[in-house]
Amino acid sequence: MKLSGTPTNTSNPRKSKSTLKAPDLSPVQKNFASSDIISQQSQRPGREHPDKDRQTKASGPDYSLNPARKKILTTFLKSVKIKFKNLELLNLSFVHRSASNESNHRSNNERLEFLGDAILGAVAANLLYQILEEKPEGDLAKIKSVVVSEDVLSGVARELQIDSLLILGRGEELSGGREKNTILADALEALIGAIYLDSGYEGAFSFVKKFISVEIERVLENRHYLDYKSLLQVFSQQNYKNYPVYHLVKRSGPEHSRIFWVEVAVNGKVYGPATGRNKKSAEREAAKIAYEELCSK
Repeated sequence: MKLSGTPTNTSNPRKSKSTLKAPDLSPVQKNFASSDIISQQSQRPGREHPDKDRQTKASGPDYSLNPARKKILTTFLKSVKIKFKNLELLNLSFVHRSASNESNHRSNNERLEFLGDAILGAVAANLLYQILEEKPEGDLAKIKSVVVSEDVLSGVARELQIDSLLILGRGEELSGGREKNTILADALEALIGAIYLDSGYEGAFSFVKKFISVEIERVLENRHYLDYKSLLQVFSQQNYKNYPVYHLVKRSGPEHSRIFWVEVAVNGKVYGPATGRNKKSAEREAAKIAYEELCSK
């Protein structure tokens, strides 16, 4: 199935040519980007801060765009084949809140993540609408929940080697933060937000399409990793107008080898329990039990 290159007129997406142009940054976009970067720059080590109490705080991770960091970011841009006018904005997309908590810097990538999440959702919905012309809304929602899931996004982040670009606080670094799915998925969304501010919607669309298209095809060919928690949530919302409720039944085993037992209730009926090495994996297994049973009816 051939994917269209850019957003098109949905009345006839296969024949019409795109007229979409990357918009100039609006005052809102400019303010969104500049407010975080100005905050970041004003807090750099070596600059006097008006709050003397903050000066005694440990400098923490270095945010600065020194020559070595610029080289790393430039190499990354070449590898993913995207261009960036504002390297400060790109750098900020990799700054985790743990780094800002341990330093005099106040900025991190959470605002960019918020923006990127919305852009990612819009691009995924746009592509699905164009590609799957015969699919009803429910099917589109199920596929979208998979292709924008934490498991998929963290996998894409690893492929792009975003883990090596993260700026983490010391505590998060020591606890294995570079390998955490949540942090990696959030950083990818922050990068999407930064691309949108730097290059507009068309630039963000082009970047997201590269990996989302592949994930859509995997879903259609049933080769994808099934995010049963997301699938169960969509099913529950559409059929019962409520959300699944997970309950930790018990924990067993020593500290280094814990087993978690979790049940999930959907519309008042309990499924499970299921087990896992951590609470999240146990919830995922419980969701699988519930989803497969509900879909078999």
